[in-house]
Amino acid sequence: MLFQFIRRLSTSPLTRVRHPKLRRSTHYATLTDKDVNFFENLLPRGSVITNPDDCAPYNIDWIKTCQGQSQLVLRPKTVKEVQAILRYCHEHQLAVCPQSGNTGLAGGSVPVFDEIVLSFTSMNSIGDFDENSGVLTTDAGCILQTLDTHVRKFGHTMPIDLGAKGSCLIGGNVATNAGGLRVVRFGSLRSAVLGLEIVLADGSLLDCLTSLRKDNTGVDLKQPFIGSEGILGVITRVALACPLAMPGVGLGFFACSSFEQILSTMRLARRICGETLSAVEFLDESTYNLSLKNLKRAQSPIEPNKFYILIETMSSTEEHAKATLEKLANTALDKEFVTDGTLAQDLTQYQDLWAIRERVPEALVADGYVFKYDFSLPPSRMYKLVEETQQRMKPFSNVRNVTGFGHLGDQNLHLNITVKNGYSDEIKHELEPWLYEWVAKERGSVSAEHGLGLHKSKYLQLNKGEQSLVLMKQMKKMFDPKCILNPYKVLPYQID
Repeated sequence: MLFQFIRRLSTSPLTRVRHPKLRRSTHYATLTDKDVNFFENLLPRGSVITNPDDCAPYNIDWIKTCQGQSQLVLRPKTVKEVQAILRYCHEHQLAVCPQSGNTGLAGGSVPVFDEIVLSFTSMNSIGDFDENSGVLTTDAGCILQTLDTHVRKFGHTMPIDLGAKGSCLIGGNVATNAGGLRVVRFGSLRSAVLGLEIVLADGSLLDCLTSLRKDNTGVDLKQPFIGSEGILGVITRVALACPLAMPGVGLGFFACSSFEQILSTMRLARRICGETLSAVEFLDESTYNLSLKNLKRAQSPIEPNKFYILIETMSSTEEHAKATLEKLANTALDKEFVTDGTLAQDLTQYQDLWAIRERVPEALVADGYVFKYDFSLPPSRMYKLVEETQQRMKPFSNVRNVTGFGHLGDQNLHLNITVKNGYSDEIKHELEPWLYEWVAKERGSVSAEHGLGLHKSKYLQLNKGEQSLVLMKQMKKMFDPKCILNPYKVLPYQID
């Protein structure tokens, strides 16, 4: 059974092509039928997946840049089952790939080789919501959109909003410190996490599941696990502070002739909209056109131009939210920061305008193979990187588009290069490490919100000093001494 699976996957070299120097470490044991039998006796019927066709979706990442060779997927339903699984893997030196909704974009959510997939899709019980404190306690395997629907019954909203909200899981969101669309208003997800329940590599339980907003007692042990991408421990339950849902929402979509005008409009929005400002997103012309094509829209909702900016406001009343936005629109037109624009008049228009931005990832995948990059940069330098990348890609006839868009309000650029006829090693080497070095020289971050995963782990040293890397590796060794959790990812050379 196990050898048949390896033969079936050997025809797909995606991971090996992108990372040809990576080799499976002899540090790890090879899965045996005896191991599979143990898990089949441990877990309920249907929780152990060994059929190659059924394992395949857990081995391939969302944008199809990675394919692992895992022969076993485990879907525990309780914390005790997670503990027993990790205890056994720790004792028998079996590598494990924790996996949530598998919507990651950095190669961190799928196996590199034959690691056991520990899927949290069955741990999906919504816990208590405290209406007095606005705190939700939930299993790590709950879908983000499901949680948002739940807390909205109480007049609250989740502190994070992503394009993948219909399939991503909250545990994975926390493990990657996911960003999203409204960091301008709610801050990063880290600031909303009040408590975590974590199972460590040896199966022991670290209970930091407080729901208190203030707890000033010693070292905050949950913090290292937020954004650690499953290399220190696996998150099984989460306590989140959920802000009130604002009944008043306004949305404006504007066209600009230059990126300098985009920045001027953003600064104006901060002054005029003040505390109502909830999102500031931008798209360049290529991104915008691809999105419209994917949405099958024949006409643009505004007069076309080189750049577009989407600005959202939220308030306790719809009148207030829209009034500040209307003032912004009039002032921006008077100052000639924008050349055209439209304000959403109802929910349908609001959703239609947001779809132009939210459906961009889908539009890029439809355009070809995507080289995706996720950077933080000073706003004044964000689009300079896009322009230089466009110049660098001109000699390549198989490059379809070089696009720039992202969360302008929190300095997050998404740079994408779409290529016809699939992955190109030549293009990758033209882009890397040049892109990462460019960002590092600008004192930006090589990963703003997608994490490091497999693809970017070797570039961590461009952002962090030697002492930081030493401490991170020491933490890895302390929490996971046998290095069985999500190996080959995040930290360079983590396996001795």
